[in-house]
Amino acid sequence: METKTHPDKLKSRLIDAVESFGHKKIVVVGDVMLDQFVWGEVSRISPEAPVPVVEVEKESFLLGGAANVANNLRSLEAIPVLSGVVGTDAFGATIFQICKEKGIDTSALEQDATRPTTLKTRIVARGQQVVRVDREKNGPISESTVQNLKEKLAKAFQECNCIVISDYNKGVICKPVMDFIVGFAKKNNIPTLVDPKPVNSSLYKGATVLTPNKKEAEDMASMPINSDKEIEEAALSISEALELEILLITRGPEGMALWQKGKGLFTIPTMAREVFDVTGAGDTVISLMALGLASDLTPCEAAFLANLAAGIVVGKVGTATVSRNELKDAIDTVSLEHLEK
Repeated sequence: METKTHPDKLKSRLIDAVESFGHKKIVVVGDVMLDQFVWGEVSRISPEAPVPVVEVEKESFLLGGAANVANNLRSLEAIPVLSGVVGTDAFGATIFQICKEKGIDTSALEQDATRPTTLKTRIVARGQQVVRVDREKNGPISESTVQNLKEKLAKAFQECNCIVISDYNKGVICKPVMDFIVGFAKKNNIPTLVDPKPVNSSLYKGATVLTPNKKEAEDMASMPINSDKEIEEAALSISEALELEILLITRGPEGMALWQKGKGLFTIPTMAREVFDVTGAGDTVISLMALGLASDLTPCEAAFLANLAAGIVVGKVGTATVSRNELKDAIDTVSLEHLEK
């Protein structure tokens, strides 16, 4: 195991790292989305079809996709720079406005009049989601948009501590964009973390960390994962194919599994006490992993923090975030026995 620090010193080290988050600049590149929630009540069934009639009471907008990663980072008081593509429509304007209100840098966010802003509308009645409506264009971004994005990224990458790739397979994460990012990161020794989509696996070659969930890891390794031995086999297969140093596999109620080149497997049990909503938990995980590594924590320590934060977030409803104070309080109360082994 990487660390055998005394529990008090280890807690102090983790809290010091959390305190340092405010000085970390993280560039988030990926598919930017807007989450719309329409809240209402159901009192009758439509006479037109056997479906409930939702009487709308209110609506709200939240940052989604790559923008939610930036939102997670900002809630931890880091300095996120959001990069991706939105439309020139009202929903794109809403993303810019929310980011401005939250203090998220959008200087690397590109607008494309030929693409609508990705919008996911969730109709919620009596606390339950009735239906989700998606408005999006999934094709690859144009060559001119790629070029504009690369120019903005070149500026955004200056003095950044880490790069996060948030891939939802909507077209932004493509070969020319990834080649540019990985090339810059390697040249400047900047960690690059990827929240992947298996269909785009080949694009991630040369990244530092991949954070797939169990199903994504199974798809990428073309094998089932039901034991620690199978996790190691899958991780080795994926890391060799993509030249990775670290693989962090999220496993839901089974916690996480961290695999490191030359060091093998480290498993972390779930920290969640109650699970209300897993929406956005993966965004929280990659945000904390990035900040942990940027703050000179070991991969095991960073993964432990990410797992702790995910346990807080899934206990909230909706696309939630965690604050530095919540994280520090959790560090104070949690047992570090597993991390000390």
